[in-house]
Amino acid sequence: MKALPGTQQIAAERSAIIGEVIDGPPSPARDRLRVLTGDRPTGDLHIGHYLSSLKNRVTLQDKGIESFVLVADYQVITDRDGVGAIQDNVRSVVTDYLAAGMDPTRSTIFTHSAISELNQLMLPFLSLVTDAELRRNPTVKDELAATDGRPLSGLLLTYPVHQAADILFCHANVVPVGLDQLPHLEQTRVIARRFNRRYADGHQVFPEPDALITSLPTVLGLDGAKMSKSRGNTIPLRASADETVALVRKARTDTDRRITFDRERRPEVANLLTVGAAFLGTSPESLASEIGDAGGAELKRRVASAVNDALAEHRRRRLELEADPAYVDQVLRAGNERARVVAVRTLETVRSVMGMTY
Repeated sequence: MKALPGTQQIAAERSAIIGEVIDGPPSPARDRLRVLTGDRPTGDLHIGHYLSSLKNRVTLQDKGIESFVLVADYQVITDRDGVGAIQDNVRSVVTDYLAAGMDPTRSTIFTHSAISELNQLMLPFLSLVTDAELRRNPTVKDELAATDGRPLSGLLLTYPVHQAADILFCHANVVPVGLDQLPHLEQTRVIARRFNRRYADGHQVFPEPDALITSLPTVLGLDGAKMSKSRGNTIPLRASADETVALVRKARTDTDRRITFDRERRPEVANLLTVGAAFLGTSPESLASEIGDAGGAELKRRVASAVNDALAEHRRRRLELEADPAYVDQVLRAGNERARVVAVRTLETVRSVMGMTY
């Protein structure tokens, strides 16, 4: 394994310990774990979400890990001029959660906008960070660089603080992330530490959450760029089998007929092999060896077949849920109520330690 920088190495070591607790037998240590995870509802979820997060969330849930799953509707407007088809997008995201196997009686599914007490935590948390710290955050820097001169919104600048409120309102102590998201989590750890020291006389009001680092390689889009709903280079989970075949056929490959796994020299082929192998439960190298000289057309056929076979049950359940939108709305209302109870309790504690109860 490639050596990691100091902070990443420490986070990876803590993640490995948490992974052992999760994969081990039931224990008090496992019972103390509480996970926060979620998505921005900017469109339909796609296979990248399924591979990198949805499957893992169901696994954690089924192991008895208490989970809060956020549909981050306020985050939609961090870098956009409007909310778009926000209600349809929220329902689509929740529908995919349920189709993937998330149980709303065991996982609390909720939205930002419904939990005012969560968002109110932004005020004391903002007092704990500096402008320079926020501007150093990789997401803020990347978004600012991509705006082509467009002014940085206050919401985007404070996005790391809002994310800290998401995590800390429910006292989550585990957050599933990739290595690229560690700076966000480190900012949350700093905010928790500073709050405890500055406002709670050193008592632990908030835990410093740890990362549960995903080991799945980054899945690129069908055009070879980062998989993104806004680029239209994804395979949505709601796509039909025929639509999936058509989308995969349009994916980029190269002119070499022999299929080999080489991320550096053949990134598009490597990406298709990664996707196919992930759905087949094998390695990209093994899949490449099986295809051999059959060429790009056979690679695409194998990938499309693997995706369709693996998602057949998900899509069947999704169609059933789409036929009952009232149930999806009910799930969200119930999750919002449970999350609100937790947020009210947390905000009351914050006001108490800050001497703001009147």
